[in-house]
Amino acid sequence: MKEQLIREIRTEMSDILSERQLDKLHDVLLSCLNKVRIEPLQGTEYMQSNIDYLKLYISAKSIEGCSEKTLSYYDTTIRKMIAYLGKDIREITTEELRVYLADYQKIHNVSKVTIDNVRRILSGFFAWLEDENYIIKSPARRIHKIKTAQTIKETFSDETLEILKSSCTNARDLALVEFLVSTGVRVGEIVRLNRQDINFSERSCIVFGKGDKEREIYFDAPTKLHLQIYLNSRQDDNEALFVSRNSPYKRLSVSGIEKMLNTLGERSNIKNVHPHKFRRTLATMAIDKGMPVEQVQKLLGHVRIDTTMHYYGKQVLMESDVLKSA
Repeated sequence: MKEQLIREIRTEMSDILSERQLDKLHDVLLSCLNKVRIEPLQGTEYMQSNIDYLKLYISAKSIEGCSEKTLSYYDTTIRKMIAYLGKDIREITTEELRVYLADYQKIHNVSKVTIDNVRRILSGFFAWLEDENYIIKSPARRIHKIKTAQTIKETFSDETLEILKSSCTNARDLALVEFLVSTGVRVGEIVRLNRQDINFSERSCIVFGKGDKEREIYFDAPTKLHLQIYLNSRQDDNEALFVSRNSPYKRLSVSGIEKMLNTLGERSNIKNVHPHKFRRTLATMAIDKGMPVEQVQKLLGHVRIDTTMHYYGKQVLMESDVLKSA
């Protein structure tokens, strides 16, 4: 609490005193305050617990449209930090956060990518506390993005896609693969689609992405044809666009699609066949054809253009590798 008071005083005096004078002020205050006992006043916001702040933050992110899965991840990550440091979040320093991240990586033996995700979540939490005036300055502000090796993730080649299509043994699987190839939608968006959502005349439909944000997507003529063949062959009255193949014909789940694609991959002798790989393939193909980043962003339903630029970064790496080998 003493450090918190000193930081607040230092911040208030930063426009008047030089850095050298601020350092001297810090030393004097620390020496004087160490001689007294300071306790928070009862009944003030200073007594608000760490968990109360966390709940307020999670509520704010929920209003912004974050999914339950994301909210749960944020909550768990921040709670771990709170429990490990064991102090008022308003008194946590940059050095303590750095030590926590280093210890976290050692204890859990996780990758730099995971640690950077933890850093990003904690940074967002403390930035929110600063914006809401619960703290003067975020201690995570000076903890920069952790550098990680850029890897080029695999995409499907045209030949591989044709092999996958030819390996489908029923109308549903073929329609589903064609839909993934043509639209690049998230698997979570597919499972929420209903028959009535499909506009065959326009070859389009509305999907609800992350945060329940809706966007219109389009599919090609082969996809339209195979969707119609599949829907005309169905004997059930389930409103879902894709259902299980056997009675009682339930809406196909995310895990159901993943299992189907895994089986298709084994049958085709193709490794790593999963929903997101189709999405990555579509993005790469769009970039290869020279599509502007803003259009690719809209195509994929990315809220932030930084997410889309990640695909462009991979493309630059691939082109660089080609030049090196030439």
